[in-house]
Amino acid sequence: MSQIFDEVTIPARLAFGSTGGVERKTEVVELASGHERRSTPWAMGRRRYLVGAGLRSLDDMAVLTAFFEARQGRLRGFRFRDFADYKSCAPSGVVSAGDQVIGVGDGVRTAFSLCKAYGAVTRAIAKPMAGTVKLAVGGVETDGFALDAATGAVTLDAAPGEGKVVTAGFWFDTPVRFDTDRLEVTLDSFEAGRMAAVPLVEIRGV
Repeated sequence: MSQIFDEVTIPARLAFGSTGGVERKTEVVELASGHERRSTPWAMGRRRYLVGAGLRSLDDMAVLTAFFEARQGRLRGFRFRDFADYKSCAPSGVVSAGDQVIGVGDGVRTAFSLCKAYGAVTRAIAKPMAGTVKLAVGGVETDGFALDAATGAVTLDAAPGEGKVVTAGFWFDTPVRFDTDRLEVTLDSFEAGRMAAVPLVEIRGV
């Protein structure tokens, strides 16, 4: 089933002060002997965030409320810029075309998908930021490609030769949705208030 997704990014100022990170799903079975068997049905971790808790301006709360209403609560997905992990390189680094290996040429294939490696785990990058993507074939940077910023697919003008490594650098957003259908605001004064933290959860398959 296709998911309803809006190609819009939640305003960056609403993300500052957010908390969050990666969650994993691990199933642990304790045997009678005291030993354990551990397994996971997830190939990749899932991101969760809390936003809005640091907001004090009623204007900013109104912006978040409007964004929440436009997404119809949990119904519609959107982009979120995780400032702790939004580049193909380290957060303090400068993106280069050699940051991430996205494939190896065979002389025929022209389509590749952006991804980012976390040790032995590879994360598909479905929501790159248009205008930031750099590509190299065999270590030589090229601008002969087309990007689908809604899927993370790149199509080269010419198929890389056999064994040519294709690499990429980019900024990206995390596809998320609200994980609640309710917002709560406390009015502290005429022009200030507090908002309960609003949960976001990463969505897959978009």
